[in-house]
Amino acid sequence: MINNPGVSLLPAGLMGPVYLVFLGYLFLGISISADIFMEAIEIITSKTQKIEIVDEKTENRFEIDVPVWNATMANLTLMAFGSSAPEIILSVLEALKDLGKEAGDLGPSTIVGSAAFNLLVISSVSISAIDNDVKKIDDMGVFLTTGIFSVFAYIWLYMCLSINSPEEVTVNEACFTIGFFFILLILAFIADKYNQFKKKKVDNERTEKENYTKMKKSHLRSIARNKGD
Repeated sequence: MINNPGVSLLPAGLMGPVYLVFLGYLFLGISISADIFMEAIEIITSKTQKIEIVDEKTENRFEIDVPVWNATMANLTLMAFGSSAPEIILSVLEALKDLGKEAGDLGPSTIVGSAAFNLLVISSVSISAIDNDVKKIDDMGVFLTTGIFSVFAYIWLYMCLSINSPEEVTVNEACFTIGFFFILLILAFIADKYNQFKKKKVDNERTEKENYTKMKKSHLRSIARNKGD
């Protein structure tokens, strides 16, 4: 758009700021489109549905809103796709542009760079953003599952490009890569459900303990009243 004939003859001191401004303009456009895309995904993942529950003691019926999407599945699918959409689009465009030719470095660089940035920089910034409070991981099972698969992704990429088929990705390797993603989803979903089961069990035990404490206090009060009479 700005590389018109004769532009390269202009002084470097002039073209440097012009290129910098144009690059900022492109980044601004990507930011706006990514924000719109992420807002759409947030609307999809925040969708709820009404279900009817019955109180076992009073047999009263209540309607509550529950999310349609599982939070873990939404983060690993739609939200991850939305945050990585610019890199994915760049990789697809480069692949289509260079069909029949040797693949360029743009695709692997954007994907690996984005994954490394998310794994290292985003995690560290999120932790350091908290003032002096301790930030704990709510679901260690899902965190370990995604963390292990993140590291495994780099090892698998090295095996594909350097050991199994140097400088080439075969169809079988691509199919295995997609299969590993579905394995990640299944294991993360199981870990999430197990964490929910543990939380529910702890809540039930706490409720039973509180009810037992209340009954004990009520019994002691009745004994104290009888003795007082």
